[in-house]
Amino acid sequence: MKDAKMTRLQDIGQNTIAESLGLEITSIEDGVVQGKLPVDVRTHQPYGLLHGGASVVLAETLGSVGSHMLVESSGKGAVGIEVNANHLKGVRSGWVHGTATLTHRGGRLHVWNIDIRDDEGDLVCTSRLTVMIVPRRD
Repeated sequence: MKDAKMTRLQDIGQNTIAESLGLEITSIEDGVVQGKLPVDVRTHQPYGLLHGGASVVLAETLGSVGSHMLVESSGKGAVGIEVNANHLKGVRSGWVHGTATLTHRGGRLHVWNIDIRDDEGDLVCTSRLTVMIVPRRD
């Protein structure tokens, strides 16, 4: 049976960049979110490598999902306001796997560190995301 959080994420993730790129959330815990992204024609840059922007989409999605899950029940939303990424290794195929870890949980801001690794476990990208907590407008 699917976890209610995962079902909710699939619903709100429809018709988004994450769906277009094949991004999958694989685990959600309090303060840790994991997901994966295929390395294929959807995520390649012209040299046949994983596009750095695709890595940033993975990083921002994982952190934003984590913040969303932490604040949704209080009627708030989560929006990324700053993201940076260091691209450390090229990847041509397979999957990259991201783990977002909450490093600061304030009332207005969350900060996440995200490490993205290839199928062999090598670090491909490391990123930091700042998320603003806002009133939700449904």
